Amino acid sequence: MFLSFVESIKYVGHLLPISFLRIFLGLVYLQEMLKQYRGDFLLRPRLADLIVEHLPTSQAPLWFKFVLNSQFIPHWQTYSILIWGLHLMVGVSYLLGYLVRPTALLATLLSFVMMSISGPHQEEYFKTLIAIHLILAWVGAGRCLGVDYYFYKRRRGVWW
Repeated sequence: MFLSFVESIKYVGHLLPISFLRIFLGLVYLQEMLKQYRGDFLLRPRLADLIVEHLPTSQAPLWFKFVLNSQFIPHWQTYSILIWGLHLMVGVSYLLGYLVRPTALLATLLSFVMMSISGPHQEEYFKTLIAIHLILAWVGAGRCLGVDYYFYKRRRGVWW
């Protein structure tokens, strides 16, 4: 497996800048997860307060606003833990380079949700994140400096 890691630089070295972006983004997601864990994101209804504050100015469709009002606000603890866990999963997957394509698609969905519950001043940030996640999924960024090359070499498929 270590030999595949070294071979990945030789055969898909053109993805090296993208893999550095992937690793940096994994660190950003892990840092956000640690900030949520150390803060009061999991203990206080900060998610519900954020939704109540920014929902009237959100550009989200009406059906999604209804889902946010009826599901996210009453069950804020469950969704806070879910968002925290998704940040952890995306960060670890990006750092290891394992299952980057499905994780990037999941991170795109997470960015859409966070864009709709955040204020209008963070909309450009989340649009940029969505574009980066889609590029990582399209390119298969885990094949260089990641575990995905090991599986890509042995089992060709959509996920690697």
